[in-house]
Amino acid sequence: MGIKAALPVYELGMYALVVSCAIAYSGMEIFETSRDSMNRKAFRGNIRPGWHYFGRKMDAADFEWAMWFTSFRNFIIFALSGHVLFAKICSMTVPRHRSEVYMVYGILAVLGTMGGSYVMIILSHCLLLYTVALARQKWLCLVAGLCSLASFKLEPFSTWQNGFVTGTFDLQDVLFYGGSGFTIMRCMSFALENCERREGNYSIFALLKYNFYLPFFFFGPVMTFDRFHEQVHVSELRRKDDEMWSIRVHAAVHLLAIVVVDVFFHFFYILTIPSDLKFVSRLSDWALAGLAYSNLVYDWVKAAVMFGVINTISRLDHLDPPQPPKCITMLYVFAETHFDRGINDWLCKYVYNYIGENHDNILRELAATVATFAITTLWLGPCEIVYIWSVCNCFGLNFELWVQKFFQLEFFAAKEANMSEAMSRRIRAFFGAANFWAIVLYNVLALNSLDFALLVTQRILWTGFPISTLSIWFITYCGVQLIKERERILAIREEEKAEKEKVH
Repeated sequence: MGIKAALPVYELGMYALVVSCAIAYSGMEIFETSRDSMNRKAFRGNIRPGWHYFGRKMDAADFEWAMWFTSFRNFIIFALSGHVLFAKICSMTVPRHRSEVYMVYGILAVLGTMGGSYVMIILSHCLLLYTVALARQKWLCLVAGLCSLASFKLEPFSTWQNGFVTGTFDLQDVLFYGGSGFTIMRCMSFALENCERREGNYSIFALLKYNFYLPFFFFGPVMTFDRFHEQVHVSELRRKDDEMWSIRVHAAVHLLAIVVVDVFFHFFYILTIPSDLKFVSRLSDWALAGLAYSNLVYDWVKAAVMFGVINTISRLDHLDPPQPPKCITMLYVFAETHFDRGINDWLCKYVYNYIGENHDNILRELAATVATFAITTLWLGPCEIVYIWSVCNCFGLNFELWVQKFFQLEFFAAKEANMSEAMSRRIRAFFGAANFWAIVLYNVLALNSLDFALLVTQRILWTGFPISTLSIWFITYCGVQLIKERERILAIREEEKAEKEKVH
């Protein structure tokens, strides 16, 4: 029996048509702007030679994407291929000791890539935080871990430690700060989990096996120690039905996503166009809104591909890694907004949920969000744009709770109880549409620039009022209705699946 839609079919079709037409209209203007401006003098630094036979150049403004698929490509393929090979041999011969094999291979790979000095720096921080963990005091572990993290994020300590790593390796800085940052987060997870353990302390080798698991080492995601330790020490390695088929499908999807992004970068210069504010200011309100939205969608795709490839390797190792981030198109609440689910899980477990508890008390929620975004600011590297991003998102997360508490007052609760289900859904979607654009504008300033975010905000909310403002709001409202309907259907399917599992 099919699932009955809460929204009438004609209404769903209308919403889908409106959203599709708006995206197509905005996309056509961005495409025409990219085509007509590829030879602009201001764009020459980021627009590189591309598909000559199609007369297209490529947007190469994103250093991280270019790094992953040019200079870092050969290293990652070689290192991860070796890991997969050794992991497969180990799982077939000595499955009980696969964690030790992972550790040895990881240390050798990091040693061969970054040198002995870097390995010694990482080991010294691991030893320091392991020693602190023996005290079994959570506050002390957290303080020591944050101090270690600050030593890689703040000057002059960051440059001083980087100075020990000699050489002219092109990716030295990227791998140095990536590996060291994730190492400290893993060490803090280990220390905090050690405080919870009732029977003695974990050994130093448990920390090293956890930290030097190569697929997660340089670029994450962070898998909390308790989950990693439990999964990596399973001796009887069994796969679920169709698990290998699922892994192959996910690998194919990630390869397809890489190809799609490459095609996209040859026809839509969404990263380069916002860099020229004088030029951008001449675009229409629809094109500006499309650029802001496209920047967030691209960053989600980049995170999904990066973590997806790594997660595919870890799933081959019989691990259950953190999932890729939720698509930005499906977000209209701040509580679900994150681009790195590993860091998000870490923060939720050790900070946000620990302080905020059930997240229904305004003061505890405020304290939890301030503490969470303070640590996030340190993790990202304190600077003006990160401060602004943190304050905006911290406010958005709290404002959601304030509005929710306000409308839970007896007067409003009684009013909603007397409304029809359709009217209640429309009012919630109305506020969800406003929230969606708050998420876009708050995050695009960190992904692109503060000036671009301010320009988009001014054009949409001020100079574009009322036509552009209300039109974009209505289209977003239609999109939120579609998202809420999709969430409702997925929830029903999950309930049906759970009921079937109980019966069996």
